[in-house]
Amino acid sequence: QVQLVEFGGGLVQPGGSLRLSCVASGSIFSIYAMGWYRQAPGKERELVARIHAGGNTNYADSVKGRFTIARDNAKNTVYLQMNSLKPEDTAVYYCNARRTLTTTFDYWGQGTQVTVSS
Repeated sequence: QVQLVEFGGGLVQPGGSLRLSCVASGSIFSIYAMGWYRQAPGKERELVARIHAGGNTNYADSVKGRFTIARDNAKNTVYLQMNSLKPEDTAVYYCNARRTLTTTFDYWGQGTQVTVSS
């Protein structure tokens, strides 16, 4: 079992920056792929970025070049640095921990609201 708590959401103007943090507890953090998803009103939850246990990263096309995911295994924390924010980035952002053995196990945080508006 993994418990995840997100921090860092809020209101920001277009073009601004925010950094989200997600602190994990309850298991060996370093073995999990960690990701950030988001869900806007009326839309499905979508993957924003993922960082694998070995450090490889994946990004949604819509955030490439603007968002950066990083992890600090010593602090059991994953970060999402969001720059050049746009109104369409407005959503609830969820932290995800994933481990795939014969089955995929997914764990979720409670979500944090990010609103990009002038």
